[in-house]
Amino acid sequence: MKSNTSIGVASSTKYAVRWIGLVFIGIALLTVSFDNTILNIALPTLSRELHASTEQLQWVTDAYTLVFASLLLISGAISDRYGRRKILLTGLILFGIGSATVIITASINALIVVRALLGIAGSLIMPATLSIINVTFTKEERPKAIATWSLIFAVGMLLGPVLCGLLLRYFSWHVLFLINVPIAAIAFWGCARYLDESRDESMPSIDVIGGMLSAAGLFAMIYGMIEAGTVGWSDPTVLISLSISVVILAVFAWWEAHVPTPMLPIYLFKNMSFAGASLALTLVMFSMAGGMFSLSQYMQTVLNYSALQAGLSMMPLPIVIMIVTPLATRLMQRIGIKLSITIGLALVTASLFYMSVFYTDDASYFLILIGQILMASGMSIAMTAATNSIMGAIPPAKSGIGSAMNDTTRELGNALGVALLGSLINSTYLAGVQNLKNQMPQVSSEMLASISSSIQTAHTVAQSLGGEAGTLIISVANQAFVSGMNSAMAIGGGIMLCACVFVFLTVPNQIQQTTIGEG
Repeated sequence: MKSNTSIGVASSTKYAVRWIGLVFIGIALLTVSFDNTILNIALPTLSRELHASTEQLQWVTDAYTLVFASLLLISGAISDRYGRRKILLTGLILFGIGSATVIITASINALIVVRALLGIAGSLIMPATLSIINVTFTKEERPKAIATWSLIFAVGMLLGPVLCGLLLRYFSWHVLFLINVPIAAIAFWGCARYLDESRDESMPSIDVIGGMLSAAGLFAMIYGMIEAGTVGWSDPTVLISLSISVVILAVFAWWEAHVPTPMLPIYLFKNMSFAGASLALTLVMFSMAGGMFSLSQYMQTVLNYSALQAGLSMMPLPIVIMIVTPLATRLMQRIGIKLSITIGLALVTASLFYMSVFYTDDASYFLILIGQILMASGMSIAMTAATNSIMGAIPPAKSGIGSAMNDTTRELGNALGVALLGSLINSTYLAGVQNLKNQMPQVSSEMLASISSSIQTAHTVAQSLGGEAGTLIISVANQAFVSGMNSAMAIGGGIMLCACVFVFLTVPNQIQQTTIGEG
């Protein structure tokens, strides 16, 4: 396909070709969105087969999203400078190769490394997909195309657990990675055939130092949060890690404000169409990721669902997303950005508070379903409006900046949700299972350490003991996990309520576009 600058690409690409290209952009996006959540249902399986602790399970989830989020900003800048289609195709090749390496993966630590490698590939794919949409479609077509992109991303994330449950019924956990190979191949073929190349011809050199600072700061922050769930928030390792992250991210902000060619221009955050919507996206993903991380373990371990049953039990989430997203686009056009995001956040807030009360150790599926419907509806409305706000606030010539920021907020929220809410769940679980010392004086230190490592291991220990002792261990472990999950959801609901008020007070109802270089 011919190469174009960022300006005028839409006019040079035929209408039918644009929408066919969007189909393959969507398939490319699926490789990324699937891998955000496809392992959630597999966490109990990985815990048993690879003898993984709760902390290691968090790293299996967060290694991908952490590396992904850390590199998105610099990947977006690279795609603007060197060609969005070229970077997208490169990412698809790396994603296919990285997924295939799971064949030789035999330990939990090796799996964490594979997930990190896929995060690198995903960071090249995701910002390129949205920035290509922003420069390929006309102003009138763009809201519909962006809504389609948001729909595909959300449905992909939510179908991940369903697909995982189906595949685990017939295959080993390795197939959860191998399925990426044909998807990436199909996306590569279609994107190479139907997409035009585009780049920002006037873009200066890449801000490498800014990229390194942001990656290091985010890594230190997430690492500290994950460790806090195991050793406590006052542990020196946690305090040092979080302190380092604050220092590095402060230096990053100072650097971006003073360097002539910043990777992330700080003046963008003066525009609340950009900044407020970015915060909303971060926290929506924070809520969803934290909720799904706990929900998969809750259903399989506490409620005794099989992997397939747990996956199918999450099927209403993508169904609701598919139904609500087209309605969300019309709602946004009718009542504006501010009110749409606020309504979406309010529904997510309600879902978290609901989960904190009604998700018990013997909850019926009907009660679980209500929480899912509230969460999915709120996500659809908030994400559709927020994504349009972010991309509308950035001129098309700088689409990589807007796309990368949009993607970074999603992945940062994803990583923070698992890290923070997962850590809160684990902290409460650890405190709860210590009660076994009083109820079972005969429990050894080694056995208590195994029970404390994860709820899945606790069930394994209980099954090996059997009898009243086994029943007691299961009861205490389940109650400790559910108590932690309820507390985490309540705290998440409080955070979302604050975000809801903030967005309503600060985000303009009509998108305000930033002039590049202002401020």
